[in-house]
Amino acid sequence: MSSVLYDEPGPRAKRRNVVISVVFFVLLALLAWFVWDTMDGKGQLEWALWKPFTESNAWTTYLLPGLGDTLLAAALAMVIALPLGAVFGIARLSDHVWVRIPAAWVVEFFRAIPVLLLMLFANEFYDRWTNVSSEQRPLYAVVTGLVLYNASVLAEVVRAGILALPKGQTEAAKAIGLRKGQTMNSILLPQAVTAMLPAIVSQLVVIVKDTALGGVMIGFTELLNSRSTLAAAYANVVPSFIVVAVIYIVLNFILTSFASWLEKRLRRSKRSTGAVLSAEDMEELNPAATGGSYGTGAAV
Repeated sequence: MSSVLYDEPGPRAKRRNVVISVVFFVLLALLAWFVWDTMDGKGQLEWALWKPFTESNAWTTYLLPGLGDTLLAAALAMVIALPLGAVFGIARLSDHVWVRIPAAWVVEFFRAIPVLLLMLFANEFYDRWTNVSSEQRPLYAVVTGLVLYNASVLAEVVRAGILALPKGQTEAAKAIGLRKGQTMNSILLPQAVTAMLPAIVSQLVVIVKDTALGGVMIGFTELLNSRSTLAAAYANVVPSFIVVAVIYIVLNFILTSFASWLEKRLRRSKRSTGAVLSAEDMEELNPAATGGSYGTGAAV
């Protein structure tokens, strides 16, 4: 099947693609065999090292509490960073200089600082100038660092998503008398959300993985930090890394799968129905408009 962007391969191209695919899978199999043989030679495949993961103690004492802290920090950071990023992204598009310029400074400042440094600064801030307990301080610091950095990144995602929409959307809204706030809320943002969803999900995946930075530097008991305690208790460093890696892969796969389902659902729900809005409907949407200014109606 041919299209503007793709030409159907001919017989030679098909044979070449088959050869490349076979060679790739052979090399992949050789790599898998090499990894397996190396681990077996080092004794990392012995059942004694993997047996703890079949018992409840390793999960209830180490992995599940660490996973719970990881999900808690990631969830709090997502809930706070998403609306905050949307606010700053829209603020950067404001017609008012006193709103647009400070928003740009804030976004560029926090986007330029590594998230690990933000966590360290936040931990020091909570230690010196707040009454947050030492047990809760790592969680507060991790969430603060994640929010500040990811909100600034999400602000740019929101701004780029809105600017990527055709200018005709805004011009059509102005033509029917909608104010800028009404245009943003009713027309631009609903369409931009669908376009921005892949980038937003990618940033949410980054949030989940970046919780591990708090475990490395400030003692936050997230999943990777709990793994080190488990490895010290059972002397199974490599198997514990593999199990934790699988957990992260499953978490991120669930997140991306949900996002793909949500994106498809949003696209289906936003398809045009061919309905016609009457003058009364348009007047309800834009109360400032006077009767008869829309003629007989507007199609959507």
